Amino acid sequence: MRQAFVALFSGVLFGMGLALSGMTDPARVRAFLDVTGAWDPTLAFVMGGALLPMAIAWAVVRRRARPVVADVFHLPATSPIDARLIGGAALFGIGWGLAGLCPGPAIAALTIAPGPALVFGIFMTIGFGLFRLLPSAK
Repeated sequence: MRQAFVALFSGVLFGMGLALSGMTDPARVRAFLDVTGAWDPTLAFVMGGALLPMAIAWAVVRRRARPVVADVFHLPATSPIDARLIGGAALFGIGWGLAGLCPGPAIAALTIAPGPALVFGIFMTIGFGLFRLLPSAK
């Protein structure tokens, strides 16, 4: 129960940060990606502002024997850069540029602009399903 509460609190805090910073607005994200036109550096400041708290969090986590609300750390394994990773990153970037949304802001945007966020979410879910149909790299 405690893990679920921490996860819910973290997600709500993240969503509020995205909404407050304007990152749920696809036009703002697309303006950041428009480096030859009316470039909006807001997203760069949001990402830069996340670096300091994240660096502090990683420094604290490295000193801990175990997480606060779990028995062990569950860190992903490192995998090599391969065609699947490059293709997925390219597809993500194209979708981000076209829609102006990525998964986190899209979920947060469901409360602000549900129409575009819902369309994005539907196609994101279809993409997840198509990924599962691809042969595994293992």
